[in-house]
Amino acid sequence: MNDLQKKIYDRFTRYVAVDTTSDSTSTSVPTTSVQLAFGQTLAQEMKQLGISNVEIDKNGIVYGEIPGNTPAPAIGFLAHMDTVEDYCGKNVRPVVHANYQGGDLVINADKNMRLTPQTAPSLAKCLGDDIVTSDGNTLLGGDDKMGIALIMTLCEHLLTHPEIAHGPVKVSFTVDEETGTGVRYFDIARFGADFAYTVDGAALGDIDCGNFNADTVEIHITGRNCHPGAAKNFMLNPVRIASDIVSSWPENRLPETTDGEEGFILFMHMQAQLDNAVLKGIVRHHDLAQFEQFKKDLENLVDEKRAKYPGAKIEIHFTKQYRNMRQVLQEHPQAMQVLESALQEQGIAYRLIQARGGTDGAQLSLRGLPTPNIFASYENPHGPYEWLSLGWSEKVFRLLLCILKNALPK
Repeated sequence: MNDLQKKIYDRFTRYVAVDTTSDSTSTSVPTTSVQLAFGQTLAQEMKQLGISNVEIDKNGIVYGEIPGNTPAPAIGFLAHMDTVEDYCGKNVRPVVHANYQGGDLVINADKNMRLTPQTAPSLAKCLGDDIVTSDGNTLLGGDDKMGIALIMTLCEHLLTHPEIAHGPVKVSFTVDEETGTGVRYFDIARFGADFAYTVDGAALGDIDCGNFNADTVEIHITGRNCHPGAAKNFMLNPVRIASDIVSSWPENRLPETTDGEEGFILFMHMQAQLDNAVLKGIVRHHDLAQFEQFKKDLENLVDEKRAKYPGAKIEIHFTKQYRNMRQVLQEHPQAMQVLESALQEQGIAYRLIQARGGTDGAQLSLRGLPTPNIFASYENPHGPYEWLSLGWSEKVFRLLLCILKNALPK
């Protein structure tokens, strides 16, 4: 790795060594105290670099800025501190696979864990790059500590090269992106950007300028229990009823049978016993009308089960998470115009895609701060097969610099 890549990598390894797993069952923000502690560490590092107006608020969100040295729009860069709770984020030990030359890449020989050209086709674009993985026992944490490392390295570069012309640069590191709860406490006025970018995407060149509409759903079932030997015409088993609801949802509307802009409902947790059950899931669709129809169809399905199991109490509740940012970015095009010109200037082939997920930028866009999502050089996040390319990381760094340049008045 060259000097720039080493600087990015060294920061990244420091950051992933800190466990910042979020907790979707918590009602506080941040959902875990480790995020607050990590935010305090980042705030201290920002002050040491010379970033101005550094602040960490009571929810753990970190803010800072680099004053502009020429008139230009104020541009924000954001990344999130938490890692997903789906897989272990503790004791992360990055492994560098230097000068990748193709073929299989072994993550953990003892567990026979490897990336292959079939399971990780993007590796073919990384010949000669240094590839980073975990040791196979944890996730890697590129999502999104590589975003943090890139933004911090950008700030250090600007502060040590005052000859680089740029407008105000606003920086923030957020909490609980993975649970979708942290950014609701983000202070857009305090941040002060005209438009912004989350550095939190995956494959090189993928730009998220749209995303799912998203709700959670909970179905509560109250049944009727008795001795199974005398259950006929009396027992109403919530375990059976919940299973019936899950199995009755159309198979072509599940995450494992959809892609692109097709929506789905995912039933992801069931706690059930013989007197009650709670079924939890998520609803996703890019098109708002079809999204609302999915919810209506699930309500109709629940009505069918009420008729099938008279005497059981079945309640369904939806909770709003976020909505598609596509319309906002179309109405306020400057963020995308600056980004696309920078991508073209850097020679990066890119795709404008509708993310099959959500980002902090989606919620910020819908609150008035246009914030598309830029790739952060990792792939396969949320599990032990996550990997990143330091060659890609360097390209992201240079893209961020180019964004600042292309936002200058012509």
